[in-house]
Amino acid sequence: MNTFSLHLLPFVALISSFPNVVSVCSRNRPVIFNFGDSNSETGGFVAGLGLDVGYPYGRAFFRRPTGRASDGRLVIDFLCEYLDADYLSPYLDSLEPHFTNGVNFAICGAATLPKNVPFNLNIQILQFKRFHNRSIELHTKGKAKGSFGALTYAQVIEKIPSFISEIKDAMWAIYQLGGRNFWVHNTGPLGCLPRELAIRDNLNTNDFDEYGCIKSLNEGAKAFNAKLKALCQQLRSQMEKSTIVYVDVYSIKHNLIINSTFYGFKNPLMTCCGHGGAPYNFDPDFDKTCLGTGYTVCEKGTRYISWDGTHYTEAANAIVASKILSTHYSSPPLEFNFFCNSVGIS
Repeated sequence: MNTFSLHLLPFVALISSFPNVVSVCSRNRPVIFNFGDSNSETGGFVAGLGLDVGYPYGRAFFRRPTGRASDGRLVIDFLCEYLDADYLSPYLDSLEPHFTNGVNFAICGAATLPKNVPFNLNIQILQFKRFHNRSIELHTKGKAKGSFGALTYAQVIEKIPSFISEIKDAMWAIYQLGGRNFWVHNTGPLGCLPRELAIRDNLNTNDFDEYGCIKSLNEGAKAFNAKLKALCQQLRSQMEKSTIVYVDVYSIKHNLIINSTFYGFKNPLMTCCGHGGAPYNFDPDFDKTCLGTGYTVCEKGTRYISWDGTHYTEAANAIVASKILSTHYSSPPLEFNFFCNSVGIS
């Protein structure tokens, strides 16, 4: 029976110098608080635990590793660029933290549940409270998340209410500290990640959809997303003077994968940095992953969606971010200049 072993990524924050896109926040830039996992962390894991992520991570833009789980910029980086703001510094960075435009609480492996996972959502909220108690008045955005863990599809469906409850509590905790603006991303098509496809050897043709993704994983993600959207609708009516934007990142990423050739990508289910070749180029043996030494990496400049089997490349992140900016996937479809002109503490 299929199991779920990926973290979810709901709650996010704000983006980039894309062609023909001009920053809308030249004067009043919102301050961003970001809560999440490795998909949006900007070096918290490295700073907090003293571990290192080596080259070729970071090669596409920074030209060096920065603790980001990609070859370059993440969606959160593009969001900051769009506001003409500095990239978010991780909360755990004790060397030269730069918190003038916000704080990044996201860290690799964090989850909503179980609560004993290091740096889970509860810990991130506690860190936020400590930061808030320094009497810093800020505007906000956020990024929450859940975790499927090693669960079957039936177990995931059963536990979704618990995930949603934890996210609800986190949003209320931020609201009670003055947070009024929330930017909430749902989770993407987990069944299309090369890692998830490669580690399962007990699947048959009926387990895959027409695009080669695992149906049960994607159905589980969509079930979670439906509850998350309903939560956002509920909280809009309960949190006075607040703005809660729900963004359908699932549709953005799924569209990118199924229409990969339109966007100039080949092999949408194959990693750039990994081992084993087609169809997925992912080997669960740590030494053969992009974090080990036995990997191979695609030629610099070639367009892949997946960087290391779980995280996206900078090229893919740029497209995802541009779709987010379009407002076509947002409910309500607010332009980002709304947050530039919004007044409040968060």
